[in-house]
Amino acid sequence: MSENVSALPTPPWTVRPGARTWRCAPAPAEVRDFHAALSGYAPTPLIELPVLAGELAVGRVFVKDESCRLGLPAFKALGVSWAVHRLLGERVGSGRGRGPVTLVTATEGNHGRAVARTARLHGQHAHVFVPAGVHRRAVAAIVGEGAEVTAVAGTYDEAVRRAAEAAAARDAVLVQDSAWPGYERIPGWIVEGYSTLCAEIDEQLAALGLSEGPDLVSIPVGVGSLAQAVVTHYRSRDRGGAPALLAVEPEAAACVLAGLVRGAAVSVPTGETAMAGLNCGTPSSLAWPYVQGGLDAAVAVPDSAAAGAAARLAALGVSSGPCGAAALAGLRTLLGGAGAAERRRALGLDATSVVVLLNTEGASANPHHTSGQ
Repeated sequence: MSENVSALPTPPWTVRPGARTWRCAPAPAEVRDFHAALSGYAPTPLIELPVLAGELAVGRVFVKDESCRLGLPAFKALGVSWAVHRLLGERVGSGRGRGPVTLVTATEGNHGRAVARTARLHGQHAHVFVPAGVHRRAVAAIVGEGAEVTAVAGTYDEAVRRAAEAAAARDAVLVQDSAWPGYERIPGWIVEGYSTLCAEIDEQLAALGLSEGPDLVSIPVGVGSLAQAVVTHYRSRDRGGAPALLAVEPEAAACVLAGLVRGAAVSVPTGETAMAGLNCGTPSSLAWPYVQGGLDAAVAVPDSAAAGAAARLAALGVSSGPCGAAALAGLRTLLGGAGAAERRRALGLDATSVVVLLNTEGASANPHHTSGQ
């Protein structure tokens, strides 16, 4: 089967019956306790939006609002803080932790800033590689955290390659949120860090009398690490009522959708997109078995859909960038237009369903993404 997303039906999407029965091991329980002990930690809001529930013809809609997480405008600090904690603890235990270390990464914005902030808080150095098209304000925010920044005249995947080479050439450690064969331990820690977000959702829904959890979770997807964390959370328990899990990607970089259609991980060429943090052409090798096994569906959306969703959330009082708004854009795309009733049935949604949208970034996290700036 071709991995060419343009050959898929309109809207480009796929559904996979049986994903809710797939099982995996849970994330470590101590991650949540670690985050709870951090200075400035508080659970991010779970905001109910009845107006959206009416528009989508479901029972209740909640937005997990990551527009301010540990002082940064995106969820990424959860994964980075846990991974750096594990990394520095390991270095001290092995006797290599006497001096500062340089943490190297590639980013479209949010992850790199989280690495830079965490390095600064721990008295370490950071070197961040940014691909072409990342907005100058996003770069300035990373520099403002004290990091060295190197611009790469190429794609995100090329920036990752350059970062890996730089880390190998000096006394440095690559802290990347994407994995490949031979580089999976630190990305695995980053994924574990994201589990706190899901644990908070459980607690917040239970406080509202919804202890059975949601019926569907919509997840913006780049390399798939957040999706891996969400799949791990919901597919590691045997109780009933497992939710449908929906991945949403830009049409310009729909590598997970293409892989699910083909039945194997693939790399796809990427184009320009306002959903900068999702502009990834290759899924994480660590995430792929989880997204292939545990995702119910995937959809690719155009920039116009993400922009419209961000505007709708803003009108309802939720700050969201294009990446965070992709969760709403994907669900709106599937539940509207020709064939919507069939897609609704495939996702198991009806007028009583509870939906959670992961708003992974605030509006300030992702300025307009324009090539060459």
